[in-house]
Amino acid sequence: MTLRARLAQGETVFGLAACLLRTVELVPLTRVCGFDFLLVDTEHTPLAIADAATLCVAAQGAGLPALVRVGGPEHPDLARVLDVGADGVVVAHVDSAAQAARIVRACRFAPHGARSLPSPLARFGFRMPPAGEMARAEEATTLVVPMIESAAGLAEAEAIAATPGIDALLVGTNDLAASLGHFGAPDHPEVLEAFTRIAAAAQAHGKAFGVIGLPQALLPTHAISLDARFVVVANDVNLLLDAGTAALGQIRAEWPG
Repeated sequence: MTLRARLAQGETVFGLAACLLRTVELVPLTRVCGFDFLLVDTEHTPLAIADAATLCVAAQGAGLPALVRVGGPEHPDLARVLDVGADGVVVAHVDSAAQAARIVRACRFAPHGARSLPSPLARFGFRMPPAGEMARAEEATTLVVPMIESAAGLAEAEAIAATPGIDALLVGTNDLAASLGHFGAPDHPEVLEAFTRIAAAAQAHGKAFGVIGLPQALLPTHAISLDARFVVVANDVNLLLDAGTAALGQIRAEWPG
């Protein structure tokens, strides 16, 4: 079952973000840990379109859905990340329903959008089926996920959620908190109120509610109680730092002398 179908059926899916590691070994590591998807972040990281393609094609072969995050609704790689193998696109800094509609138009084939017919796709072993068959197969897989991470996006949350072709709303925790005047304080009551509004907007329109960058201590209030279904748990850098620091600290504490 595709990740898109799982979300549509109300399942909760958990992902790992790739921010630094770019070789295919990350794919089996992500899968064996039990994550449901890999999110390749090209917004805040050194990862480029070629790195995203390598990871996405490797993930296809492993049966692990892979999404790519791009830097905004005007980004030139909106549809290109789908062309090179992504199962979906996560779009940062979506502030209006008009921007959400632009994303859908770029990323979905007719009649739902105006995505350009691509060159041969890895999903089909580079042997392209007829255009209609290809488009139907792509549409069944393709997730389109705008991120709400500003006061402007919050004000348009309901309209963004109502946009046909959108699958989920993903809250960018830290940027949203900063935009609301609570830089570094996602636990502020006004930030929780914003999460609650976005979750309600998503669910009212049959879309999944998602979170990224949320401290574990806030999961009960900002995610679990709001029925979040699309959860980016951590990224590769933080996992390495946290596990490495903990392991070294334990050994140093037990080491004689």
